[in-house]
This record gives sequence, structure tokens and C-alpha cells, in this order.
Amino acid sequence: MKAWERDELILAINLYCKIPFGKIHFRNPDIIELAILLGRTPGSISYKLANFASIDPSLDRKGAKNVSRLDKQVWNEFFEDWDAMAYESEKKMMAIRGDEVNVLYQNIPEGKTREAIVKSRVNQHFFRKMILASYNSKCCITGLPLEKLLVASHIIPWAKDPKNRLNPQNGLCLNALHDKAFDAGLLTIDESYRVVLSKEILDINDKNVKLIQDTEGVRISFPNRFMPRQDFLKYHRENVFIC
Repeated sequence: MKAWERDELILAINLYCKIPFGKIHFRNPDIIELAILLGRTPGSISYKLANFASIDPSLDRKGAKNVSRLDKQVWNEFFEDWDAMAYESEKKMMAIRGDEVNVLYQNIPEGKTREAIVKSRVNQHFFRKMILASYNSKCCITGLPLEKLLVASHIIPWAKDPKNRLNPQNGLCLNALHDKAFDAGLLTIDESYRVVLSKEILDINDKNVKLIQDTEGVRISFPNRFMPRQDFLKYHRENVFIC
């Protein structure tokens, strides 16, 4: 059996992050595509993703245990530097697919900030794919399944913690309305993963606000992996939420 190389593992982790946990099997079209691109079998790709599941600290359940030293090394690279590794893996994925990487730079003026703008756009797209995959493309508060109305919401705001911008445990899948309330500090999540609304929302006597008011006390639906971290939620309650 051909040994796995670092670049291949980076692409496999990229895919692991972007497909729902329950769809890690050899019939998945995304797994089949990567297998063709890497000259491997779909079974070998799905088995490698299962290996990653076995070392994923966000999972209680575990996958296969035949994990190599290089598997752990590359996995740790991702978890220790999501920002750099997400960008690297997305560019590698484009390159192996034969996509024109230069398309990333279209309509962005040349200058010192050009690469930073491209990296930010690519990483935000990657973050959205991870969060939607983790929550099976459903709002974790209302269950809304319409992807076009869903947002990968940051628990600690993007600008406040660069190290965890791309950390999927710093994300929630919310519909656009509840995302706006969460971002504005009008809604937060308590230690029991239940919705808490600000007095500003609860005191409004208007039927049009009931869509949000009715979610007070609702327990969020948990993701299939990358459970939101309690310390991130605590930061939101203490620094963003308006009581």
C-alpha cells in the first residue's frame, strides 16, 4: 500500500472538515473525487477520514485506530494553526483539481494587502463549509434547513481572537435573523447550551418579535463534531451579550 504523504493528508483533513460526519463512506461523491485526484481508492480515503475521527478531540465516539505518526503530526498542524492550514489546504485543493488559482486574485488591486484579502475570503468560505457540515446545514436554534439563509456565526468575534477565527469550535450555525441578534449581543447561549435573550428583546411587545422571543430557553441542537467550546461561549456572555 502506498504511504501517505503530507500534502495528501492536508487534502484529506480539508475534506474531513467539510463533509458531515455521517457521510464519511466510500460512496460519497466528494470522497470519490479526492480518491481519483490522489490516485487512491474511495475506500482508502474514507478509512483515512475515519482515522482522523479517532484523533479528533471534539468527538466522543472514535473511528479507526490505525493512525500513523504523520497523521497525528499533520492533524496537530491544523488544530494549532487553523488560519494558515485552512488557506494552504484550500489552495492545494484548487491546484490538484486544476482550478485556476489566479482567479482568487481577480478584482483585487495589487498591493501589500492583496494576499491578506484573498486569504481572508478563502478562509471565511472554508469556515462556513465546516460549520454547515458540522450542523448538517440546519440552524442550531430553529432547525431551519435552508442553506441560503444560514450563517456560520463566530462565537468570539472575528476581529477579537485571530488564533481562533477558523477554529470550528468557535462557530455556530444560525439562521440570518438569530445570527444578527447573536452578533449584536441580544442573544447568547448559557452553560447548558440554552438560548438566553436580552431584556431589550424580551420587553418588546410586538408580534413580529415573537420569532426570536419564542426561542428563549431553547436548547441548541448539537453538531455532529466540533462542539462549541464553553470558554468561547463564556466570552460571548461576558463581553458581547447585553443583559
